[in-house]
Amino acid sequence: MTNALPPVVDADTWQRELDALRAREKAATRELDAIAAQRRRLPMVRMPDYTLEGADGPVRLAEVFDGKSQLIVYNHMWFPGQEWQCPGCTGFTSQFTRLEFLDNYDARFVIVTQGPIGEALAYKRRVGNRMPWYSTAGSSFGADVGAPPDGGFAVNVFLRDGDTVYRTWHTTGRGTEQLGHAFALLDVLPYGRQEEWQDSPRGWPQSPTYTRWASSQEIAALYGPGEG
Repeated sequence: MTNALPPVVDADTWQRELDALRAREKAATRELDAIAAQRRRLPMVRMPDYTLEGADGPVRLAEVFDGKSQLIVYNHMWFPGQEWQCPGCTGFTSQFTRLEFLDNYDARFVIVTQGPIGEALAYKRRVGNRMPWYSTAGSSFGADVGAPPDGGFAVNVFLRDGDTVYRTWHTTGRGTEQLGHAFALLDVLPYGRQEEWQDSPRGWPQSPTYTRWASSQEIAALYGPGEG
């Protein structure tokens, strides 16, 4: 337990400091709105007619939409022969347990990985993941959208017009943070993410990056088969 504490002030001083911060927060919100507006105006790229593997067998990319017109794909890192896959990907995707609200927006959110579908679905069950999974092991789809075999993770967004699919957006690295709630919650805490790269006051608890992240085994214990 750390002894580092923020300074204690009277209520009026605290409110003035909060108001000053709020001005920056509102400016950031307006900037995010502007970024989203620019994103909606991006051009798009027509995709080939890929075939992926789902729980029920081969499926065309257009069919992964499950009748929706918009599709978010999280490309999950996969390491052949490993019992436990990337803890970052495992932890990130474990946040998404209730996605039905996307139905009202004509959208779906799925996971695609390079792992063979049988192994991928077994891993999904082991860690208690709730999202639909697909495999691109027999397709160049993953490599073509920035997630090649033995490569990193990515988020891609697609738009369907009939049987034709277009790629509209892509991000990776910290660009994925805006899609989850974990870091947003941590960033409002007094001590933040507690990682050594963060700009924090002297004496704040800080650890090497990633060391506080849950391992894949820990996530499986929390959310996987037999959870409480």
